Amino acid sequence: MNPLPFLLVCCAGWMNRHQQVVIEYLQAEIGVLKEQLGRRPRFNDDQRRRLAVKGKPVGRKDLLRLASIVTPDTLLAWHRRLIAKKYDTSQKRKPGRPLTAVGLRELILRMARDNRSWGYTRLRGAVQNLGHEIGVILRLEA
Repeated sequence: MNPLPFLLVCCAGWMNRHQQVVIEYLQAEIGVLKEQLGRRPRFNDDQRRRLAVKGKPVGRKDLLRLASIVTPDTLLAWHRRLIAKKYDTSQKRKPGRPLTAVGLRELILRMARDNRSWGYTRLRGAVQNLGHEIGVILRLEA
């Protein structure tokens, strides 16, 4: 019989037990610090971000068991906000459609005055044939 699998199982069991002892120590240390603090701690954005990133992979069920400074729901809410902020492009967007260049606008108005029977679609098609794309309905001043 090969002794290697037996040694691997023994080593893995010892490592798991060692990790459990470390976790229990850290939980006890956090408890002592909470007692000394006497009130709920305040976190800055960087601290929230670090806790949220580290707490998300642990999962809610394990966080309930390990709960220390903040509740699992708070940690996961911080993580949701962090992800939402990552994909928020509202500051990069500008409202409305892009403006039509002044020269192009004058060309369209002149074409509209010269060809009173043309509607918006025909004017847009004529401008597209010239290689320009427009999407804003221009007010025609008669």
